[in-house]
Amino acid sequence: MLAETICSALSAAGLGIAAITAYRRKFLAAVRITAYALVPAGLVMTGAVEWLARTAFSPVAWAGFGVLGLSWLLFLTTRAVERRRSGTGRTDRGERAGREERRVRKGRQEGRAAVAPAASAPSPGAGGRGPAKPADDFSDIEAILKKHGI
Repeated sequence: MLAETICSALSAAGLGIAAITAYRRKFLAAVRITAYALVPAGLVMTGAVEWLARTAFSPVAWAGFGVLGLSWLLFLTTRAVERRRSGTGRTDRGERAGREERRVRKGRQEGRAAVAPAASAPSPGAGGRGPAKPADDFSDIEAILKKHGI
């Protein structure tokens, strides 16, 4: 009964504020305030407030929430144990990345380079030249600077 009274008072206050806002010729804001003000009244009229009040003060309801939480915890625990034992199941990106990192580390420890399984040898550049000389890189830069008059 107290909750319904509070909700009705909130709705009345909101409608009053909406009327003042409309008086100031801010009609869009007034309609928005009216919409918010009607929510508590609608909740009271549908019985949602009464149901919520009954649920909040009911020890049986809280025990039910506790049982639901316990079942959720047990479900997650069994899933984790199942994944550890079998090593199968759904894996997320983080687990795959961790597994890949361990494989790369293991390869490095054995003295091998970490290379993708289907990787081929690196091909020479388009002209068949080896690595570029530092002078080649600077000549390109010098040409650009000369072009701009610097």
